[in-house]
Amino acid sequence: MAVRSTSAAPTTPPAEQPVAPGEGRPARDARLSDTVLPGPETVTGIWPGRTVNVGGVDVHVRTTPTENKGAEPALLVHGLGGSAHNWTDFAGILRDQLAIEAIDLPGFGRSGPAHDRDYSLRSQARTVIDYLEISGRGPVHLVGNSMGGAISILVAAQRPDLIRTLTLISPAVPDTKFRAHPLRSDPRMALLIVPMVGAAALRRMRGIDVATRVRATIALCFADPSRYPATRLEEAAQEATARLRLPWAEDAMLRATRGLVRTQFAQRRQMWAALRAITAPTLVLWGDEDRLVAPDLAPVVAAALRNSRLLVLEHVGHTAMMEDPLTSARAVLALVEDAAKLS
Repeated sequence: MAVRSTSAAPTTPPAEQPVAPGEGRPARDARLSDTVLPGPETVTGIWPGRTVNVGGVDVHVRTTPTENKGAEPALLVHGLGGSAHNWTDFAGILRDQLAIEAIDLPGFGRSGPAHDRDYSLRSQARTVIDYLEISGRGPVHLVGNSMGGAISILVAAQRPDLIRTLTLISPAVPDTKFRAHPLRSDPRMALLIVPMVGAAALRRMRGIDVATRVRATIALCFADPSRYPATRLEEAAQEATARLRLPWAEDAMLRATRGLVRTQFAQRRQMWAALRAITAPTLVLWGDEDRLVAPDLAPVVAAALRNSRLLVLEHVGHTAMMEDPLTSARAVLALVEDAAKLS
């Protein structure tokens, strides 16, 4: 994939948002590691997982085996409607460099339901923090995509002691413009935020063939859906089928979506303030054909961070770690390498 220049000055957030340190300053371009990494074709299947009790919630965590006993720990956090499966190839590419775990957030993947049906970003961030404390793996290299990126922002801002580096892949931050960008690609998603109507919309979507639904999701998240391996598509369909049997799955999706929307409109200041508070070296990674979170937010997010670098990939969509896992992995590894030099 091509890497686009990121030196253009960022768009200034509107007046109601806090002005971030470095606002208006061009973002520093990210580099790619020169370390030779295995390609995604070397990854043959989903990584093994286990269930961990985190504050009374059954949280499923997948571990990518590594032969590097000195590898530093990393934790990967998926987006809305996703799971640890989203990181299969990305984690496999970095398996000899990092000790990687990918978490299924409560209500998603193979994890159990959240306490009190609370799927807000703050509740999910609390679960990630609790898991890091229970596992004793921190500080970690934290990587989050979309909703997982927003959750990772809160984690890094609240607990800098648990974070070595932070990578945000198309994080679901509040927009700096009033527009329907996150909803325009699939009008059905807009219905999910409407009480009662959202549940009815999900029931109607349930009637659509699982494989068709998975292909539609990939078409929404990828600039070029043909890049998604057939084996991953089949695995995703199997996971989606299993998820349909979980009694809490639809409720989790509805409540998480509504929580994300609340953050977009009612908690804008808090999220941008959290970005300003982050001290960890941070990579901001975006696809220039992202149809879910506006790509022009990329330099604004990078400028809001104290120690950031920015990489925008050409002809890539919302899930860069899936559509171009090798370039994404090289960018994350470069961040890890540079952070090690400063420690």
